[in-house]
Formats: sequence, structure tokens, C-alpha cells
Amino acid sequence: MADCLFCKIVQKKLPARIIYEDEHSLAFEDINPQAPLHVLVVPKKHIPTTLEITIEDNALVGHLFQVANRLAKERNIAERGFRLVMNTNPESGQTVYHIHLHVLGGRTMHWPPG
Repeated sequence: MADCLFCKIVQKKLPARIIYEDEHSLAFEDINPQAPLHVLVVPKKHIPTTLEITIEDNALVGHLFQVANRLAKERNIAERGFRLVMNTNPESGQTVYHIHLHVLGGRTMHWPPG
């Protein structure tokens, strides 16, 4: 999608601190981190919200979680614990309409989240 912020990052038209990339996904540091580690894992395919995920996207979405797990292990937070969040629509806090998995860690997380 031409005006999607994350599509522009995936296409390298906007800068980001990319920490992982493969054929299907890209991971980069959040510009407004809510934890010592706050990374966004995005699919290279544009999917606006979780409501548009199709059966054909199941493997892609699973891949995002595998990337998140890999990053948590590489950043040495996996054993201590980390949080994965995917927001859908405005009341959840979604501001960029391209699905993305937040990987948060490096501090104690509280419940409820907010």
C-alpha cells in the first residue's frame, strides 16, 4: 500500500533500525519504546489488521511469532520473560494499519497492561 508507513520501511523508503530481515518479514526497533527491548516484527505482505488475516496467511503469522522468539533468545530475554502484543483497530491502540507484533522485554511486565 503506497501510503503505509511500515510498507515504506519494508521497501527501505523510510529509515528504521532494522535488526532482522528475511524473505517474509522485517523486525526493527520501535521509535517510542515501552520497554528496554521493544521491537516490531512485520510481515512484508501488507495486511491492515488481524481481521484481514486469511487462511493463506496462517503460516506467515506463525512465522512472525518464530521471529519474535528468535529475537528474544538472541537478546537474552527469553528465559526471563517477554510479552508479545498485536493490536487491532483504534481502541486497542493500533495506529499503523499494517499488522505488527510488538516484542517487549527487559523489565517486569504488569497486568492488566493498560
